[in-house]
Amino acid sequence: MSEILVLYYSRGGSVAALARQIARGIEELPGAVACLRTVPPVAPITQVAAPPVPEDGAPYVDKSDLQRCDGLLLGSPTRFGNMAAPMKHFLDSLGAEWASGTLEGKPAAVFTSTASMHGGQESTLLTMMLPLLHHGMWIGGIPFTEAALNHTRTGGTPYGASHVAGAGDDTTLSEEEKQLARALGRRVALAAQRMCAQ
Repeated sequence: MSEILVLYYSRGGSVAALARQIARGIEELPGAVACLRTVPPVAPITQVAAPPVPEDGAPYVDKSDLQRCDGLLLGSPTRFGNMAAPMKHFLDSLGAEWASGTLEGKPAAVFTSTASMHGGQESTLLTMMLPLLHHGMWIGGIPFTEAALNHTRTGGTPYGASHVAGAGDDTTLSEEEKQLARALGRRVALAAQRMCAQ
């Protein structure tokens, strides 16, 4: 049994919708299970800290989830061509995990959502990969052999799954976006199973 951690931050719900499709893709593979987790929001120190348990959706990540997982999919909305602050804040707290090699040798991939078609999806996906490379993870993407990547008119890139939410932050994924998110989940789960078998 391989456990794949789907770790994300979602403010409007689009990234959470992608995460659920990725989890479906993971669990299409016999012997693979998805573990959905989120990161808490960050706030100025003058505001009250986030509660220990979110009101709804996935539970907050614990660093033991990183130790236990066999693979990781990391998702965040785009903020000016980069990941959102809560995800960056969480990744910045992983110095001990980096030093001990907690994620070393595990497969990983990334996903995002933007409000506009040219809102920085690819730069966000690429910059989310950098900390994972520093942790020694193996990075995967979506090859053009996935038919939906060739004809999507919304989200989906070779760098990872994505969604174009539009100005109203529409969380309804297109069929291509769903297919590509599930394909990405399957790919990471399959890579994890192959690595665990060696």
